[in-house]
Amino acid sequence: MASSAPMNICVFCSAAELDSVYTEAAREFAKLIGKRGHSLVWGGSDSGLMKVVADGVQEAGGRLIGISVEFLRDMARANADEMVVAADLAERKALMLDRADAIVVLVGGTGTLDEATEILELRKHGMHTKPVVLLNTAGFYDGLRQQMARMEAEGFLPIPLSDLVTFADDAQQALELLGA
Repeated sequence: MASSAPMNICVFCSAAELDSVYTEAAREFAKLIGKRGHSLVWGGSDSGLMKVVADGVQEAGGRLIGISVEFLRDMARANADEMVVAADLAERKALMLDRADAIVVLVGGTGTLDEATEILELRKHGMHTKPVVLLNTAGFYDGLRQQMARMEAEGFLPIPLSDLVTFADDAQQALELLGA
């Protein structure tokens, strides 16, 4: 049973095959999404960490809303509840944000970092007010947190860092920060 109104939770993460320290944390987070009656909005891929998250949400009874992209169409998950294919990465990010009530960033590479920084830039400029949480599994985002604190301290952020993004140490805390 959901502890709050059902949400569409957008998750940005890697499509790479990763170490169990990351996959176990992602699966735990995904299962909580599904158990609480929320839906996953994700990049639609059926590989790597994206697959782990989709599997976890689906196994726990949650809905899957995939937003794939034309050049990755053959990697899209076949049994998603809904699958949208965007023309390019920019359209994909816009569609993911549009369909989301909240955003959680899991571990990832340059694509995930691109998604996260664009979402934060849009939030900084008031283009959306959706909560953004970085799930800092195994301290993965410690360096980014330090860099962002320096940006805030040296006047590069026009709003307080805490109004822009929050960092969670585990799955439970990430959902609590979303009110989910």
